[in-house]
Amino acid sequence: MVTSRTKQLGTPPMAAKSPARSTQARTKKATGAPHEKGAAREDVAVTPPPASQTVKSTKQKKNKPVRDSFTMPKAEYAVLSDLKQRSVTLAHPAKKSELIRAGITVLATLSDAAFMAALKSLPAIKTGRPSKTESA
Repeated sequence: MVTSRTKQLGTPPMAAKSPARSTQARTKKATGAPHEKGAAREDVAVTPPPASQTVKSTKQKKNKPVRDSFTMPKAEYAVLSDLKQRSVTLAHPAKKSELIRAGITVLATLSDAAFMAALKSLPAIKTGRPSKTESA
């Protein structure tokens, strides 16, 4: 059946669907013979996986990055810029996220007393986005 829309688009009408594959064709194995119920499968040998697959499974998967946002005072944010410039002068440019990750790594190595001292030295700030009147 050709409709006026088909004439406009210049596309041929859809052909009838092809018949489904027969059950015998779906049950054929790699040998080409149909599968017989209850037949022993002597032609299939159990082989260990190739060495390349075992090497891949022992590798550690990369940690998936997580996006987050936080609030910090402008003075501490300026320190990040200073540290970025310092990394450039040392011939190893770093991103803000890399500097924060390095700081977390250093904090993780501190003893409990030193860690608490570092936390107590920080001034308390209000969390969340600053109001529009404060940023102006």
